[in-house]
Amino acid sequence: MDPTIRKMIHGFRHFRKAYFSDSTELYSRLRHGQMPGTLMIACCDSRVDPAHVTRSGPGEMFVIRNVANLVPPYHPDSAFHGVSSAIEYAVCHLEVKHIIVLGHSNCGGIHALMSEGEENHHPSEFLTRWLSLAEPARQRVKERLGDQPMELQLRACEETSILLSMENLMTFPWIRERVEAGLLKIHGWYFCMNNGELYDYDSEQEEFLPLDDGMEFL
Repeated sequence: MDPTIRKMIHGFRHFRKAYFSDSTELYSRLRHGQMPGTLMIACCDSRVDPAHVTRSGPGEMFVIRNVANLVPPYHPDSAFHGVSSAIEYAVCHLEVKHIIVLGHSNCGGIHALMSEGEENHHPSEFLTRWLSLAEPARQRVKERLGDQPMELQLRACEETSILLSMENLMTFPWIRERVEAGLLKIHGWYFCMNNGELYDYDSEQEEFLPLDDGMEFL
């Protein structure tokens, strides 16, 4: 058996022992339904598992993961909308109280976006179109920091794309209604793998600040 698959099976056995033994009632409750308080929109990157980063257990978060943690603007039509449908379910049916857009450093999707037009940039069947959602973020960074080192531009675009996704969330009418009524809070978080820090966007100071356990979010 492939070592990778063997490791996963071993991990499942550990999971089953931890959550389905006679000593736990967690899945006895969860099998009847879920009541997560948070919707987490995160990147597909294998290094940034939102459950691990936040040490959340089963049933605590409703998670959407996609390349570069992007949220498309509200646009109901006859096309397939995987991200938007999951957002609708979390907000309108599960009635989550928080939405967190979790971005991170060294994001391959943002790097591909910022490399557009370069010789080593290779358009793809699906990825290029998907990343075009973040084109406004790239443009903002190029206009403001176009003469700065690429490392600085990449970090700025990773952060700016989080803000763009937060803006797009507010184009959904049933999200805006809940936010304005004080029933829902939107957060922008940035995880830096270089120093192990988690940052929260402060709208008053208009910057990402290190997240403090004592911070109030509602």
